[in-house]
Amino acid sequence: MKLAIIAIVILATAVGAGAGGSNYAVAPGARPQFEGKISEWAVPTPEFARDPAPAPDGSIFIAVMFGNKIARFDPRTKTFKEWNLPASARPHGLLVDKAGQVWYTGNGNGTIGHLDPVTGKVTEHKAPSGGDPHTVVSDDHGTLWFTVQKGQRIGRLDVTTGAITEYNTRGNPYGLALDRGGNVWFCQSAGDRLGRVDPASGKITEVSLPTGSRPRRMAIAPDGSLWVTLYGTGKLIKIDAAAQKVTKEYALPAGAHGGPYAVTVDAAGIVWVNEIQTDTVVRLDPATGELRVFTLPSKNVGIRKMIVDHDGRLWYMGSHNGRLGVIE
Repeated sequence: MKLAIIAIVILATAVGAGAGGSNYAVAPGARPQFEGKISEWAVPTPEFARDPAPAPDGSIFIAVMFGNKIARFDPRTKTFKEWNLPASARPHGLLVDKAGQVWYTGNGNGTIGHLDPVTGKVTEHKAPSGGDPHTVVSDDHGTLWFTVQKGQRIGRLDVTTGAITEYNTRGNPYGLALDRGGNVWFCQSAGDRLGRVDPASGKITEVSLPTGSRPRRMAIAPDGSLWVTLYGTGKLIKIDAAAQKVTKEYALPAGAHGGPYAVTVDAAGIVWVNEIQTDTVVRLDPATGELRVFTLPSKNVGIRKMIVDHDGRLWYMGSHNGRLGVIE
């Protein structure tokens, strides 16, 4: 058991803080023995709260989209704290950087916002073309990348200067992740394709998927592979990022209409995906192909994002039922 734990710690360190499942500044951990205990807490403002993000201190931040707030949950005290945002922000995605600063996408006012949790100060960086910033990730140097869904763009924010660079694309860019080479991958949810931005040249290449796939979210594994949910066909696929091709496909338990949505990967390479239509979360061990299904205690949950914290616990936010949950 000691050897297994040591190996997981080394692996989590090797992949880099920004290379964890959902590309936050907190590297995901892993649990060799997963009990499957599920706990949930009602958020103070249940107005389409979504997209949990881990902080370096172990707390979990969430975006309260319709309430124009950022909330923080302390797992130790089981208490919440909230901060108000500009009325038009409509925060969508968010992350917490290595310094504990919160960055979010202002889906309602075309901005990338910065919340200092210590002072409560909010600073907004206006995207040159405005639009509806969606999902945001960060690299190991603090640079932020984000999708602009209906605006058909990928954005890059230099947090030091506040400068934003935009890259035109198509297909309603949705979820995104960074590969080991620093390339920016994104789902074209309306185009049945995956896109890839080379940051050095700005060139975008694409990987075509079967008609009706509707790729939604993606995450990177410790071995450098990418995992993508196909919302339209009820499948999960594995991508060889270097070769830019699909190498494995999994039909998920709820079938073609289960609606796989969020996906993340822990430090041991275990893949987690939810099926939004059946209020279930699936744990896949790629080494054995074993699938384990967890039925959530609530109904009409509405998970749109999941993360694994540094202790290997899986966190999810029910945007429909207003409950933050953890599986451990």
